[in-house]
Amino acid sequence: MKTLLKTAMLTGACMIAAPALAQTTPADPAAPQQTDPSMQADPAMTPQAADPAQAPQTTEVSDAEVDQFASAAVEVQKIGSDTAVAEDAKQEKMAAAVQSSGLSAERFNQIAQASQADPALQARIQTAAQSKMKPAS
Repeated sequence: MKTLLKTAMLTGACMIAAPALAQTTPADPAAPQQTDPSMQADPAMTPQAADPAQAPQTTEVSDAEVDQFASAAVEVQKIGSDTAVAEDAKQEKMAAAVQSSGLSAERFNQIAQASQADPALQARIQTAAQSKMKPAS
């Protein structure tokens, strides 16, 4: 359970950082794109759409839960990158951050998993998290 919680917390924290990472530019933007046909994906090898019967059920997440998740994820990210905190203490602090946000660890994990399959939910979380990461004026 602790490993699952830590994994989900780190996943949530990574989701927050994803937009910033996605905006980085390649070292040489003028470099030509790779056009070697042998490196192209074989259509027969690409994954097919999942069978609707096997698709995960959509998790309804309220605006309040998005806000709580974003708060927790921002704190988890801070704790995870804090080199002053011992590694064995980070997990406990991360769990406390999730609890103090008002979400249970189980609900935090559910939202983290749902956001991986739901781009709209992920966008809502990123918007909420970005507003929490802005310095107070």
